[in-house]
Amino acid sequence: MTSEIKFIVNLDENRVPEKINWSAQDGGVEAQETKAILLSVWDNKTQETMRVDLWTKDMPVDEMKLFFHQTLVSMADTFYRATNDEKMTDTMKDFCDYFAEKLELTK
Repeated sequence: MTSEIKFIVNLDENRVPEKINWSAQDGGVEAQETKAILLSVWDNKTQETMRVDLWTKDMPVDEMKLFFHQTLVSMADTFYRATNDEKMTDTMKDFCDYFAEKLELTK
């Protein structure tokens, strides 16, 4: 059995993303538009993270700040599920609260 997640990125003449669509049929998503992607892939051979960070040129800065905050919160939750390290998870969530406070984000 396999599952596929697909991203289609339309670029302008300077190779800057203008439009991003993604599909994940198992999740019921088909060619849904998005403004940003933060994708991390672990290379176990080199013990390094490879990343693809893309956002469209019309992504509003206020939405980017919310996107980052929500991503950080999700990473803290994922870290806990992966490690069961409650102390560090709480520290990460404290930082997320600090991040939101400094950017004056509303939850």
